[in-house]
Amino acid sequence: MATTLNAAVSLTSSKSSSLPATSCAIAPERVRFGKGAFYYKSTNVVTSRRLVSVRAEVTTDTPPVKKVEKESKKNEEGVITNKYRPKEPYTGKVLLNTKITADDAPGETWHMVFSHQGEIPYREGQSVGVLADGIDKNGKPHKVRLYSIASSALGDLGNSETVSLCVKRLVYTNDAGEVVKGVCSNFLCDLKPGSDVKLTGPVGKEMLMPKDPNATVIMLATGTGIAPFRSFLWKMFFEKHDDYKFNGLAWLFLGVPTTSSLLYTEEFDKMKAKAPENFRVDYAISREQANDKGEKMYIQTRMAQYAPELWELLKKDNTFVYMCGLKGMEKGIDDIMVSLAANDGIDWFDYKKQLKKAEQWNVEVY
Repeated sequence: MATTLNAAVSLTSSKSSSLPATSCAIAPERVRFGKGAFYYKSTNVVTSRRLVSVRAEVTTDTPPVKKVEKESKKNEEGVITNKYRPKEPYTGKVLLNTKITADDAPGETWHMVFSHQGEIPYREGQSVGVLADGIDKNGKPHKVRLYSIASSALGDLGNSETVSLCVKRLVYTNDAGEVVKGVCSNFLCDLKPGSDVKLTGPVGKEMLMPKDPNATVIMLATGTGIAPFRSFLWKMFFEKHDDYKFNGLAWLFLGVPTTSSLLYTEEFDKMKAKAPENFRVDYAISREQANDKGEKMYIQTRMAQYAPELWELLKKDNTFVYMCGLKGMEKGIDDIMVSLAANDGIDWFDYKKQLKKAEQWNVEVY
């Protein structure tokens, strides 16, 4: 720490302009501290010749504290966001668009693959924006809609030049009895191979995968909320990387209304056969299943059957929870964890804040 002393000396008489060398001791109790400096003033310093006034100021120069950059536990290094924006989107081509729910499912869900020629370098867990063709009721272009990416960074074709989405067609009847169709979801589900599609992004860092290949990754999804977890799981179990080999536990909980609404089950079956020690999947089919109490099997109901095991995993510093789907699911999961944490004398909501701060509790709901 550098210290500077500035002193001003005033003579009580102007008869002499010289002052012989002298010394005086400054009593500690006479020193007053301020921010970055302290001051002393004496009006009674006597030299061998005359009375003088001495005012001294000592300043300290404290070096700035260097901010320590927190190292992320996620695969965040070099991640790109917002390369393309709504005013200047990227125009891709539709390579594939296929319905992946059964005909008797309550609603249609489609899997679609777009080419981007390597121009949208996304990571697992990010999203892209879609600009539907046409104009709204005010004559303006439709606003961008964000969709979680359902493919790994390599893409479904493995060449890093495609991006996939999992989209449910939104159709409902309003209070006036009118059938309403979601603009962007219907635009996407109706696209034919060879069509153009305007894309923005990539965006988001909340749902990026953990870097630790030995981590426990708990994935909680409802419906099309499965999208980011398909991207995770493809990287974990279907791909080979020089710098990444998953050796941890990936545990997926997927909630849907009917068996005919289940998504990507054939892929998950292959993963389970390939790595039975590293992959677990549990389905919650609300209209067809119930627990021992006769309650409908929602995702939190299914999780409650494994509550003690899940709580033990959540106490480890390499367990990461990811949640994607309907907004109401988080409250149901909180209800499970409150009593489990209380058994250990822990306030669940305080603990969840710690998990979030440590990047171990990640939520993207709508």
